[in-house]
Amino acid sequence: MKNSIMLFEDNLPEKQIFNDVLKCNEYASEYGLKLCEEDIKELINTRKVALNKSGRIEFNGEIINKIIMSFCDSPFISQYNYSDTVNELVEIFYNYKNETLDYISDDELIEIMKEFFDNYCQGSLELLEGKVLYKIADNIRNGVKDYMNLDNEKD
Repeated sequence: MKNSIMLFEDNLPEKQIFNDVLKCNEYASEYGLKLCEEDIKELINTRKVALNKSGRIEFNGEIINKIIMSFCDSPFISQYNYSDTVNELVEIFYNYKNETLDYISDDELIEIMKEFFDNYCQGSLELLEGKVLYKIADNIRNGVKDYMNLDNEKD
């Protein structure tokens, strides 16, 4: 572990993010999940790329931690798909923070993502991103009061 932390010596925020995400393993291990050092580095890179693509700025890595802590008890996540799923969820999160015009808080967006991922989407990231969050963002942009309503389909 010491070698991987040394990789971030020139970038103290990334070193702190790495250490914070590493600490999430303690909680996630209760669900049989663990991120190795390479997985964490990949997550940090995914975050960096997603922030650049979305034009967003974030001074800490708390979104990664919040996603991990929220999703690690999902019945649709196993050690086999854990790292890939969290990476995709990080990308989806930053994309939809923009698409929802920051109308909803970070915590609310993660809560919405988790609720729909576990229930309506039955673990499908494609359905979560391509239908559910797309519809919620569309509802928000169009001023629909009940933006969580997925039923008011447009013809």
